[in-house]
Amino acid sequence: MKVTVEKEELQKRLSDIQNIVEKKNTMPILNHFLLTIEKGKSYITATDLETAFKEPIKLTATEEGKMCIPARKLLEIVREMEDDIALESMDSQWVKVKSRKSHFRLACLSADEFPVWPSLENTENIAIPPDALLEMIEKTLYAAGEADTRYVLNGLLFHIREGGDFVSVGTDGHRLSILQKKMGMGLKEEKKLIISRKSISELRRFLHEESNNVDITIGKNHILFKAGEVQFLTRLIEGTYPNYEQVIPTANEKTMVVDRELLTKALRRVSIMSKERSSAVKMEIAPNNMVISASNPDIGEAKDEININYSGEEMAVAFNAKYILDSLNVMTSDNVIFKLNEALSPALIMEEGREDYKCVIMPMRL
Repeated sequence: MKVTVEKEELQKRLSDIQNIVEKKNTMPILNHFLLTIEKGKSYITATDLETAFKEPIKLTATEEGKMCIPARKLLEIVREMEDDIALESMDSQWVKVKSRKSHFRLACLSADEFPVWPSLENTENIAIPPDALLEMIEKTLYAAGEADTRYVLNGLLFHIREGGDFVSVGTDGHRLSILQKKMGMGLKEEKKLIISRKSISELRRFLHEESNNVDITIGKNHILFKAGEVQFLTRLIEGTYPNYEQVIPTANEKTMVVDRELLTKALRRVSIMSKERSSAVKMEIAPNNMVISASNPDIGEAKDEININYSGEEMAVAFNAKYILDSLNVMTSDNVIFKLNEALSPALIMEEGREDYKCVIMPMRL
């Protein structure tokens, strides 16, 4: 294999895969990416066995072939280069890296050791606009678990209903976010697909630059996303996702409307004095007024007051401030609506004028 590639091109492609290649792994091959040079096409592939990523790379080849190259070390080398880069495989164990008068000899592994790209069987296909898919992810991913013992919570649920509605759900057991879109998917039967948080986070990075529909191929154990020329395949999480529809409160009749930016700033200020682990803040709600407070015996206390639109009976409720802020940060409306019931009942938060996006947050004991 012998190729020449522009520094910026190689650096961009190597940067794309850095979160997928493993730093520490009992399988050294996962620290490497596969560079494939064939007639008319060249591409790089990386995998951590849960997620596989493939994208084309622009280069000039004088000899075809395949090579497994250490991803992080090559990126470190490329960053220090100042001109086009030549890669030449000496055998299956070494590759030469040259740029101007700089020469490196980098240890590699045989391409035969690289994991095979999984094949999908009994597939169904759908397509979704990239901006719609991006919104589904950004408005729900923050609520998904990160290291929950209930492994299904460490991912997003994509629920494609029989009528064609596409529902994205994230929950860690303390909060839940759900966005529903009418997409007319037209699958044979409903699908509940659980995709890991890490995989979804990586996929999100490649949706900002895409303008054409994202093609999604759903297999028995894997799901494949095609965004332009980028292919992103990930293993589905096995298990049963909680019945999220039962969590959404329906009897919350106390309605509070508040300026989103005003509430965000007040929560940020007051939560400085809350206990770091719980980020607990107390909300004392009265007609047209809310007092937000936090106290920490080791540090002190804080209190702030904002105007609200509320005409119900007075009540006090406590929340994890971070949970509310996470929800507010992905909302765009000027005002947000809180639907409340009792002090220990879950709260429903929505954007004013929008019914398709809902956040549910469990309260804390005062």
